[in-house]
Amino acid sequence: MTNPDTTGAVLLEVDERKVASVILNRPAVNNAYDGDLIQSMLAVMDALDKVAGLRAVVVRSRGKHFQAGADLNWLNAVRCSSPEENIRASRATAEAVQRLNLAPVPTVALVQGACFGGGTGILAACDVVIAADNAIFSIAEVRWGLSAAIIIPQLNDAMSVRQVRRYALTGERFEAQEARRIGLVHEVVPLAELEAAGERVIAQLLQNAPEAISQTKALAIEQASSGPDEAKFNRLIEIHARKRQSAEAAEGLLSFAEKRAAAWR
Repeated sequence: MTNPDTTGAVLLEVDERKVASVILNRPAVNNAYDGDLIQSMLAVMDALDKVAGLRAVVVRSRGKHFQAGADLNWLNAVRCSSPEENIRASRATAEAVQRLNLAPVPTVALVQGACFGGGTGILAACDVVIAADNAIFSIAEVRWGLSAAIIIPQLNDAMSVRQVRRYALTGERFEAQEARRIGLVHEVVPLAELEAAGERVIAQLLQNAPEAISQTKALAIEQASSGPDEAKFNRLIEIHARKRQSAEAAEGLLSFAEKRAAAWR
């Protein structure tokens, strides 16, 4: 199964082994996410639910960079919209990450280049993450007066609360080996070997019983902070949306547009 649309923001391909590739496809803007990418991701997740016998999902991207966080111009447009539209945007983003997190089959992310903001949430929602040695990471929302609220549960599970308290507060960039040390990625390989490393993991996964894998993953998530809790999920969405319409976010996004330091700097 291959998505006939080769121009969409997210593409889907399924091979004869029932291994799906979910491909971020906005290389011209470093795969930054906007409303179209989020809706495309949700549509791909719907399509995955209909794949009979699905065994695994590989999340990858086209271009030099895996995912450079949010499209700040789109964020600014959402910020200026109605409160209801602002909530809808945050809910769609949260649902895309949570559906990836709760996928009943193993998920493997292959990361090259920049992985910022929401991109780190995608990684934290995947079961196995392999990074190229040129990968660089940042939980960057605070730089622009925004909140990483909806990906904090997954980041806490992946990196530990202690590491999130450093990197989500500083917004600093860190390299692939540091991402491995703190748990955001499992393995670092040369860029030329990234696909082969992913194939090795898929081959290992395919040796294991599908129902046993699904049950084991569900139990692991159930016992972790990213497990489903509707009240907590809704609260994170509200916090995420409110912060985007705050005065700090207005100044942060304006400073980006004007290519200047924000007032707090």
